[in-house]
Amino acid sequence: MRWLKYFAWGIVLMLCAGAIFQAVASSHTLHHPPGALIDIGGRRMHLYCIGQGSRTVVLDAGLGDSWMSWTPVQSTIGQFARVCSYDRAGMGWSDSSPDARTSKVIAGELHTLLHQAGVSAPYVLVGHSFGGINVRAYADAYRSDVAGLVLVDSSHPDQDARMPPELKSFERRFLLLAHGIEYTMPFGLPRIAGFCQQGATAECSTAMVREILAEYDQLPQSFTQVRAAAPLGDLPIRVLSRDPSDVSGPVPPEIMHAANAVWTDLQKELAALSTNSKQTIATGCSHYIHRCKPELVVEAVRELAR
Repeated sequence: MRWLKYFAWGIVLMLCAGAIFQAVASSHTLHHPPGALIDIGGRRMHLYCIGQGSRTVVLDAGLGDSWMSWTPVQSTIGQFARVCSYDRAGMGWSDSSPDARTSKVIAGELHTLLHQAGVSAPYVLVGHSFGGINVRAYADAYRSDVAGLVLVDSSHPDQDARMPPELKSFERRFLLLAHGIEYTMPFGLPRIAGFCQQGATAECSTAMVREILAEYDQLPQSFTQVRAAAPLGDLPIRVLSRDPSDVSGPVPPEIMHAANAVWTDLQKELAALSTNSKQTIATGCSHYIHRCKPELVVEAVRELAR
């Protein structure tokens, strides 16, 4: 049984080496965020603003993404408008929040953050994916502060009920992967495996993975909140939607074709939220339109930030 003893010691040494690697790699991350850490009442949130303009553009990233998601577009928008990206509570450089991670709570935190930072309304709110749900919640709670919405392949509050049931198995795989990353992060395994592509950021941490899971767990409540939102009337809206012919990714093409057909209908419904809206299909792009064709996001923002 001596081999078993050596094997156990080998595992222990590997885990220790991984933990040391994680600690060293984390110590070499950026020690100061690019923006400001704003106190919103006992905890701080990261806000990164550049440019000048009569209207401020506020960028809200998708589930699992930080302010860095907007790197392809923020500098360009900053050439003609004031533009701010931020980290939601617990993400990136922002402290965690004790409150539920629903869109209504997130909208309230963003409102406090902008107020504390002295960022004046009106705002053009840009939301990608789950960020689209958040900016709709913000528009519902603080309508007078909002000059327009840009929804970048935004989530829809009815998507879970209408998407093909076969997608559920892929959601379960995502959760298993996320929990696996959460439990192995202290030992550096996700970093070694290449899950920490943004190695020079605050993103590769157990805390951030837990926040992602917390937002995911609260999605049904966030959807319920936005489903009950008041009509948007003639609020200017620009809807940017993925190419429905794109079936790339881990999901089998036949399932993606069915899912894209539903998604196309959902995106049309988002465009119908206002009498002053325009929808653009990002030909050749999947979900991350702001990475595939950043010029589409920039032009939509330019239309609303004049």
